[in-house]
Amino acid sequence: MKSRLWLWLAALILAPAIWILAIFLEGEAPNAVLELTSGGIGRSGELSVSASDEKRGLSRISIDLFKDGKETILFEKNFASSGWFSGGTDHETSFKVTVEPGKLGISDGKALIRLSVRDYSWRKWLKGNLTYLEKEVMIDTQPPKVDVLSRVHNLGQGGSGLVIYRVSESGTTSGVQVGGNFFPGYGGYFKDPDICMALFALAYDQGPGTTIHVSARDAAGNSAIAGFPYHIRKVRYPEDSINISDQFLNWKLPEFAGQIPSDAPQSPVDRFLWVNRELRKQSIEKICETTQQTDKDIYWKGAFLRLPNSATRAAFGDRRKYQYEGRMIDEQVHMGIDLASLAQSPVPASGSGKVVFTDNIGIFGRTVVVDHGFGLFTTYSHLSAVDVQPGQMVARGENLGRTGSTGMAGGDHLHYGMMVHHVFVNPLEWWDASWIENNILSKIESVKSGLN
Repeated sequence: MKSRLWLWLAALILAPAIWILAIFLEGEAPNAVLELTSGGIGRSGELSVSASDEKRGLSRISIDLFKDGKETILFEKNFASSGWFSGGTDHETSFKVTVEPGKLGISDGKALIRLSVRDYSWRKWLKGNLTYLEKEVMIDTQPPKVDVLSRVHNLGQGGSGLVIYRVSESGTTSGVQVGGNFFPGYGGYFKDPDICMALFALAYDQGPGTTIHVSARDAAGNSAIAGFPYHIRKVRYPEDSINISDQFLNWKLPEFAGQIPSDAPQSPVDRFLWVNRELRKQSIEKICETTQQTDKDIYWKGAFLRLPNSATRAAFGDRRKYQYEGRMIDEQVHMGIDLASLAQSPVPASGSGKVVFTDNIGIFGRTVVVDHGFGLFTTYSHLSAVDVQPGQMVARGENLGRTGSTGMAGGDHLHYGMMVHHVFVNPLEWWDASWIENNILSKIESVKSGLN
């Protein structure tokens, strides 16, 4: 009887003790994440840190940098305790740490960053569970050097250009900044891998006074800018008046019924305005999405083809004024050239390239987009039929489909567009063999000859 009593007393004492020890001596290490916002640390780098411990709470966090046998403390913090038995008051935290090697007396080269996180467990003689994270980093405080190799850069509004330049560091992201638009450059075309080429463009509304320069940013976040001489010619685009009739609205609006939101105004004119404004914006954004990736090869050669036996019905940059019952209801800018031939005429690829898109796009209707390499694209819209598939390589003159009146087209024609990355440009330049020779090919040949 007495032995049973002692067993019960022991159980009553040991069970809570075991339970307490299981809680206070828990062995789960804290969770931690250490990330670098760039591929290295330049003149100023930033670490992104997060840590958590659900059970006993966070006790201490420290971040140290080791280089050339020297330890530098980047961050340290002790977290408050809510009591001997309660553990820490903070169970999770996230923060950023700025690292400026120059101010810390740290030289360029490889270094090691170590994140240490402890919790309030009673493990390891009350020191707590420990999480270590280590990350090797390259400290590079020197910006890349950029040397522009091409010399003559004359452009008109809505025009294209080519810059060839050399960067001093491999793995550098570089390109041409034109006002608020960035056009990436790519290496690999020349035998010197550090030489890059960038096709760039002026939007139709970017005139004299637009700033243009080459910019480069290395993996550590260091940046450099190189200017070059250029001249921008102002271009005045014509105005065009388009009369919108009830007959046109009754013909065209049903095509967009599934794209006009139910809460949009329902009168025919208001529905047309929604298509001409909002759907137009969405359609242009969709076209731009198809040009986000480009092949680093020049597929085209010589002047681009124009639709055979066609007449120009609308030019690039036309400022269109839409009239209904004698009053102007809208204004838009035409970002291509409308070419009319016989109904359902074959549409040839204007240059060799890769088909990257074949589908309906809002106001443009059935559309084909071809990548000609290095960020140069052509678009073929309002088609009645498409005869190619995405991923297909096409040769200059190869049939893509047939002209039509799909989308916001008032009759059978081809809406032909050219884009440098995400900016529409004037196709007239690319139809001109002399312009291509003077502004594109001669620059490439000049750099090639200089490398021999």
